[in-house]
Amino acid sequence: MSIKSWVVKQVASYTRKKLLRNATNAVNDQMSILRDILEKAKHTKFGKDHHFDKIKNHQDFIAHVPIREYEDLKKYFDAIAEGTPDVTWPGKPKYLAKTSGTTSGVKYIPITHDSLPNHIQTARNAILNHMTQSGSYDLFDASVIFLSGSPVLEKKGGIPTGRLSGIVNHEIPWWLKLNQVPSFQTNSIEDWETKLQSIIQETKEKDLRIISGIPPWVQMYFENLLQITGQPNIKKIFPNLGLFIYGGVNYEPYRPKLESLMGFSVPSLETYPASEGFIAFQDGLKNEGLLLNTNSGIFYEFVPLNKIFSDPTARYTLAEVELGVDYALIISSNAGLWGYSIGDCVRFVSLHPYRIVVTGRVKHFISAFGEHVIGKEVEEAMILVSKKYQVSIVEYTVAPQVNPTHGLPYHEWLVEFADNPADLENFEKDLDQEMTRQNIYYRDLIEGKILRPLVITPIKRDGFRAYMKSQGKLGGQNKVPRLSDNRKIADAMKDFYLPRPAEIQES
Repeated sequence: MSIKSWVVKQVASYTRKKLLRNATNAVNDQMSILRDILEKAKHTKFGKDHHFDKIKNHQDFIAHVPIREYEDLKKYFDAIAEGTPDVTWPGKPKYLAKTSGTTSGVKYIPITHDSLPNHIQTARNAILNHMTQSGSYDLFDASVIFLSGSPVLEKKGGIPTGRLSGIVNHEIPWWLKLNQVPSFQTNSIEDWETKLQSIIQETKEKDLRIISGIPPWVQMYFENLLQITGQPNIKKIFPNLGLFIYGGVNYEPYRPKLESLMGFSVPSLETYPASEGFIAFQDGLKNEGLLLNTNSGIFYEFVPLNKIFSDPTARYTLAEVELGVDYALIISSNAGLWGYSIGDCVRFVSLHPYRIVVTGRVKHFISAFGEHVIGKEVEEAMILVSKKYQVSIVEYTVAPQVNPTHGLPYHEWLVEFADNPADLENFEKDLDQEMTRQNIYYRDLIEGKILRPLVITPIKRDGFRAYMKSQGKLGGQNKVPRLSDNRKIADAMKDFYLPRPAEIQES
């Protein structure tokens, strides 16, 4: 064991013990965080507007601070971006994380000096904790790669501004920077395809131990790397690759293809980072769900999804949550976010400790006919049926077809297969059957002849990549929405449709 590995082992052991203490004291830590952030922000513009000095408990907080999205708080965020101090948190943010909005266009999320450790230390803790579970303390002994956005930052209101993944590049500790690839120059290339070729040239001879990135872009990196090197699999190039870190998407639909490219099963670590905060991470090799980050400057509230639009005062603390309920996630934090809906839905799979799974986006669902199909149901159905047919999926998305040329409406699944199923018709039938099992409302609509069974539209090879490129979202931390309640994506991808086999043409 190298000196570095020995030091890492000691730090990892301490980190693991601290995480266990935090998990045991999660409820108390949460209420302490609420009291602390309210006290620190009571003299800010937001604190004065919402009478922080009168808030004594959680019920007072609910009464004074409503749930809002970015658009509802835009006047505060605009003031921050103009360089005004003491708006939602004392002073000015250290960074502004630039991210895509819905109706608001580009969003600028503050990252303060107080909230920065939530992003950086949590990422470090997740990796160190994994090391204690796997015993792989040598992962930092050689190269690590983070497939991220550009670290080049602009200034907005005098505040450095850029994508979260680019900002994080500026905060990587010096001892890890020594092993980080690619170079700053390569990482700064904006065009993903050009950047990818430079990354390959810089990394193909390295002893790569850790890779972090969104699965479809890691897949693209691997495919191009194999093509350039002529090697049969990634193991031949990086025999010591020991950890794949991912977040933002479910890895399981991509796992078969990625493991085929790698030539072996690489241990993986799931994380849940967002511009608004690092929410959770996988704390065990086999545990279901992600450990909620309960002692890192974020106070969480949970609104049952079926009440988010009808009764937004139904805001539960960590002490009040239940297993198996889909909650809209609301955060208040030392980044100066207050009653902020980040748009994600989560479900608790453990209360001792508090572990969650992400079940989708509050606004990403299909309910054109009252079925309210969510992302987790779609993903679980696809994973199960793909395994049954031993088929690898490159990418997919789901949209309603409300006005078909013939027959009843249906859910259209746009699927790019790595290898087409030998029997697409039965694959389609089994997928629909699994969806009826996942969602009783969908089942009732099928049985009631309101909807016909789902229809798969095969997509040309690299069709989703071409679509993402056309949207300016190729590479980095961008991902294809798993489903939507409209046909915006489906209609934009018509040029990438493949003909369906004649025996299952729409009747």
